[in-house]
Amino acid sequence: QVQLVESGGGLVQAGGSLRLSCAASGSTFNSYTMAWFRQAPGKAREFVTVIGGSDDRAYYEDSVKGRFTISRDNAKNTVYLQMNGLKPEDTAGYYCARKNPVVPGTPFSSALYTAWGQGTLVTVSS
Repeated sequence: QVQLVESGGGLVQAGGSLRLSCAASGSTFNSYTMAWFRQAPGKAREFVTVIGGSDDRAYYEDSVKGRFTISRDNAKNTVYLQMNGLKPEDTAGYYCARKNPVVPGTPFSSALYTAWGQGTLVTVSS
């Protein structure tokens, strides 16, 4: 059973940066598609970014393109989210997730992910 543990959240001023980490344990890491989602208070969970397991191809939600970068270090079983140019609207709980490899579909839907971390809170002040 995989365990995902996020870290790196905190309070930052608008325009600042944070790097989130998601450490995976308990299962083979490098073959899985991994993603970050976020959920702001009172809102639904939304897709942020995803990175492929076989080719490291990454996709981003439009509002974070050019500001956020997802990466992975398979030797450390860790996926990262570098967030630059943070805005107050980025304030949310950020969750990493591992996609179920046997369920077809685009990797933008949270329904395709069967392993989730507990989340880390990012607060951006104006």
